Amino acid sequence: MLADLHNHSCLSPCGSLELSPRRLLELGAARGLKLMALTDHNSSLNCPAFAKLSSEYGIIPIFGMEATTNEEIHVLCLFTNLEACMSFNDYAYSILTPFLNNPEKTGDQVYVDENDNIEGMVEYYLINPINLSVDNIGEEVNKYGGIVIPAHVDRSAFSMTSQLGVVVEGPWAAIECVRIPPIVYNMQLNTHNYPLITSSDAHYGEYVGRRPFQLDVNAEELQPGGAGTEAVMEILKQALEKRPR
Repeated sequence: MLADLHNHSCLSPCGSLELSPRRLLELGAARGLKLMALTDHNSSLNCPAFAKLSSEYGIIPIFGMEATTNEEIHVLCLFTNLEACMSFNDYAYSILTPFLNNPEKTGDQVYVDENDNIEGMVEYYLINPINLSVDNIGEEVNKYGGIVIPAHVDRSAFSMTSQLGVVVEGPWAAIECVRIPPIVYNMQLNTHNYPLITSSDAHYGEYVGRRPFQLDVNAEELQPGGAGTEAVMEILKQALEKRPR
């Protein structure tokens, strides 16, 4: 199964307003993806539309966000259950740095329905950190039934290596890299034998599906209830465990 667990939509202020959940799924399906996550910055408000539309495009949906910790490290927080994801969304927004967004300077933050109709705009600037550290974000996400994956650890900004110099150990279901093996400062990065994945980190349509990865699982096993039902988190974890290290 071709998978991509890191994608943004029009909700992210640094993303394209044209990249609605529907457009994201349309492009993902055209590029062969079978499993996709929607992970806007510090918010999951476009995940309900993503959930409603996913079966139309033959894609198994994963819900979540790309959270920013106090250290300004990006961490993917992923859920198979939409309700759990939206509960964590409410919690994350309650501890987001309360700095008002200025759309003219920092971009729009709109969430939409399944027909691309704008339902609202997020008040606080979503790029700012939520009040969780890299040491405790995994524990908090796990309380809601989710998993955590440090994002783009081999990038020079908003990553573990840019902020801490190393990959730290934690309850990570996998480690996301720009490329495998991850190279930082001309040296192969120590990822502590965690499973490794790549993801597109798509903010614009042309980037959807640019860095997917193969997941060793079939659709019937991961989504036993069929199209329109949720994936099984334990099966997703087991499939991630089979990834290269």
